[in-house]
Amino acid sequence: MKTLLLSTILLFTVSLNAQDVNIPDANFKSYLVNNSSINTNGDSEIQVSEASAFTGAINCSFINISDLTGIEAFTALTQLDCWGNELTSLNVSSNTALTVLYCDNNQLTSLDVSSNTALTLLGCWTNQLISLDVSSNTALNQLSCFTNQLTSLDVSSNTALTQLDCGNNQITSLDVSSCTALTELDCFGNQLECLNVKNENNTAFETFLAYDNQNLTCIDVDDVNYSTTNWTIIDPQTSFSTNCNNSCSPPPIVNIPDANFKDFLVNNTSINTNGDTEIQVSEASAFTGEIDCSSINISDLTGIEAFTALTVLYCGNNQLTSLDVSNNTALTQLYCLENNLTSLDVSNNTSLLELNCNFNQLISLDVSSNTALTGLGCGINNLTSLDLSQNTNLTLLYCADNKLTCLNLANGNNTNIMQGSFVATNNPNLTCIEVDDVNYSTANWTDIDSQTSFSVDCNNSGCSLSISELNNTPKQLIKIVDVLGRETPFKPNTPLLYIYNDGTVERKVVLK
Repeated sequence: MKTLLLSTILLFTVSLNAQDVNIPDANFKSYLVNNSSINTNGDSEIQVSEASAFTGAINCSFINISDLTGIEAFTALTQLDCWGNELTSLNVSSNTALTVLYCDNNQLTSLDVSSNTALTLLGCWTNQLISLDVSSNTALNQLSCFTNQLTSLDVSSNTALTQLDCGNNQITSLDVSSCTALTELDCFGNQLECLNVKNENNTAFETFLAYDNQNLTCIDVDDVNYSTTNWTIIDPQTSFSTNCNNSCSPPPIVNIPDANFKDFLVNNTSINTNGDTEIQVSEASAFTGEIDCSSINISDLTGIEAFTALTVLYCGNNQLTSLDVSNNTALTQLYCLENNLTSLDVSNNTSLLELNCNFNQLISLDVSSNTALTGLGCGINNLTSLDLSQNTNLTLLYCADNKLTCLNLANGNNTNIMQGSFVATNNPNLTCIEVDDVNYSTANWTDIDSQTSFSVDCNNSGCSLSISELNNTPKQLIKIVDVLGRETPFKPNTPLLYIYNDGTVERKVVLK
């Protein structure tokens, strides 16, 4: 038995060591198999162990490779030269030891080097790149990305950069003021309107080319005389100044800390109109459509505030504990059900027509500002009171499975809510619902608990006060509950909610 077990372990170990790298491109595989420094056992495959052990350089340029799948197995690779091939995509996210990457003269439309933080040299010229993010490559000292389709380039993080060649693109502004080690700059053939070279190192420049930028009239520099004398390869309309009064900073981007939410937005071409790896503030504010980011494990919706013209938001079935839609004033529909929200402020969303916040942990909900509201789903929460006296357009209400003690529907238009469009069951402490027409409500709103009835005056303080009454009524404390809405005895240092008759809620921690 012991012999069998040892044999099984040995076979399993041998199997792992003999696992082959998947290399579908015949030309790439031929190159690797015929490289004795890589294919150390001389067989017809590249084992995973051989790939992961290789720490040198791969030079597979000009051999008609269209697919570099398999390169991800070379996790210790330090240099990759794959230029002059037929590549349309390149994944080097696993090659974190790379210090040199040449992938120029291919057909790449995108390039992700965010994982390659050890890169010191990147050559990706003559491709079809529309964006390039080098913010993670802080060790970079040479960057050649000329002859692509870049519209912007942010090198503010690349303070070690000594050579930058970004000519023959469509870049409109370029700021190299943080690149104090820069000695060579080639930005010819772009659409530059502003160029900032005030990096306190102008006299160290050996190469400066900024011609064929027809809209560039002024270049920010440290020393006008030096630049005028030495940097002569510029257009006739261009001159130098210590203050061009131009902001050359890249366009501001939206802060989106949640990776799943950012991935959703970046991959939405209706939002990410320039196809780069970020969402610009201008892109967000221009978007007037619908965002449906439901069910993708989002825990933080920070960034949604930039979408000021957003009209519809679906963010249900995620892991949200908070949601700020105060800037989304154009919202007409908000579906944030099935999260872990404990509060929701929709006071600024006066255009809201539909709100579904079912299946959360809300303890209060103020919709008094949402007078256009036609549909409200706030069931399966921890609500103790709900005042809908201002919502005269309401046609559908679902508020079941809460802890309601008062519900005010005396809004002067109850008959808008038809039979089957009203559900208030599983609220065991709700004995009276304030309405306009008791007979209509009794006949049509049958989805209530057995102890619940309707009245034109339930005499419920804090739930049914009119605006005029509130203005003339002193603020009074109605009840104290914990964050789950319970009125049970509290433990020392428990966060408590103080609920007042004007609808306000204060969060306090009382030391006992």
